[in-house]
Amino acid sequence: MTDYAKGLEGVIANESKLSKVEGLAGKLSYLGYSIDDIVNNCTFEEVTYLLHNGKLPNASELAGLESTLRNERSLPEGILNFLKAAPKDALPMDIIRTGVSMLGLYDKRAGIGEPDQDANRLVSLSIIAKIPLIVAAFHRFRQGLELLPMRDDLSEAAHFLYLITGEIPSEAAQRTLDIAYILHADHGMNASTFSARVTVATLSDMYSAVTSAVGTLKGPLHGGANEGVIKMLVEIGEPENVDAYVEDCLVNKKKIMGIGHRVYKVLDPRAPHLQKMAVKLTEELGESKWIKMSERIAELMRERKGLNANVDFYSATVYYSLGIPTDLFTSIFAISRAAGWTAQVLEQLEANRLYRPLTKYEGPSELLPFVSMEER
Repeated sequence: MTDYAKGLEGVIANESKLSKVEGLAGKLSYLGYSIDDIVNNCTFEEVTYLLHNGKLPNASELAGLESTLRNERSLPEGILNFLKAAPKDALPMDIIRTGVSMLGLYDKRAGIGEPDQDANRLVSLSIIAKIPLIVAAFHRFRQGLELLPMRDDLSEAAHFLYLITGEIPSEAAQRTLDIAYILHADHGMNASTFSARVTVATLSDMYSAVTSAVGTLKGPLHGGANEGVIKMLVEIGEPENVDAYVEDCLVNKKKIMGIGHRVYKVLDPRAPHLQKMAVKLTEELGESKWIKMSERIAELMRERKGLNANVDFYSATVYYSLGIPTDLFTSIFAISRAAGWTAQVLEQLEANRLYRPLTKYEGPSELLPFVSMEER
């Protein structure tokens, strides 16, 4: 083998109907529906149903999925004890990774070997419902607080905000996070999705696959960019400092977080939706400085480098405005992407084939004479 694609760039490894990422055109669709239409007309729960079942739900089907998710809003006592005992300075993504793995100990539906897809669908919804609880419980416990009582009258987005803040969020806040969930739900063969599919392709179980995905998402080259964005904005401090900060970064070749994308060579189609929500939310809260700074950075980078803001760039301002702690930003990504990960795993198992790529060997071309211990 003389030629290869480092990082598998450009290599097609499987087929999928779930999401279509058109990097050169700046388009994204789920099961044939434009992300613009989905954001303007759907909830995260509807998108979850779409990804898992290949069609948009009718009212009865949606009610059934919502009921299943809400009935799964509980954590085993052993996991609650782990979350209470975990180091308060633990990384939330490490908590999710370990928590999801532990969930597999308590769920006998998640077997290995030939898949039971009906059981896997139920397990998938359980995981989607429980990851937010793991994040919220850890956040409460590390503050010395108790986990709030579960509610069954709130959407997934609203329920998470309630568990984090202790208050029922406004309609604007609920819808804003719901849109963020939708935009992050699935995105082609990204690194964490690939990890999930590789893991389950061995006929391992759903929890192992999602644990692999969470561990992959943790890395700053995949899931941590929005945390970097808000740290950058806080470092800049005020809108009048933006121009000088950007100029310094360009002169000294420093990376500006949230600008550019590995796949999208034009504007990330998800970014405008979060930009609009960020403007609306900050106007409602009376704190517009962060979005003003963000928009000026985006403007300068378009003018100077021809680069556009990506979804992480505006999600940072949205999450910060919602009162979500900065170190939980990547956790929001995991909460929403669980819908896509599990859908991708279900799809993988429908026509499974073990992933077994080759590697380009760069070691010695000839066998070396063995040297005994005494002669080394």
